Amino acid sequence: MEFNIEEFNPNKLADVKMLSKEILLHLKEEGVRKLIDDHYELLRVSGIKGLFPPTDKGFEMAKKHSADFFIQLMGGPNYFTDSRGNPMMRKRHAPFKITPEARIVWLECYIEALNKVEAPDAIKQSYWDYVNTFSTWMVNTPSESDRGFSFSG
Repeated sequence: MEFNIEEFNPNKLADVKMLSKEILLHLKEEGVRKLIDDHYELLRVSGIKGLFPPTDKGFEMAKKHSADFFIQLMGGPNYFTDSRGNPMMRKRHAPFKITPEARIVWLECYIEALNKVEAPDAIKQSYWDYVNTFSTWMVNTPSESDRGFSFSG
């Protein structure tokens, strides 16, 4: 299956395509947690590893929070809200300098992780559509090559 990375436009953020509840029904919680674990392990050795907690304990907690968020978003238990409050993901990510280039690395790691998932293409596509558009909303820092324009993200 081919996953295409949507171009980032800081002046027009994409509408986020919500996740299908079928993903959770198919993968179950343990499958979603495995996908997130695989993704984070790739991030840990990527060019954007500095955006993630440096300690094993902090890194494991970040994985848990991410999996809890996705499980809840797919109609599972309110793990994220119960432990962390309302998601407010843009606000939570504001302290980190997330560039368009960092977004691409994050998505490339997701492509690799999704390619390991044993699920129908429609399920993987739904997950991809969400993370691809959701990631545009997390970009909060212009790339080094964008010095001359005003960033509105």
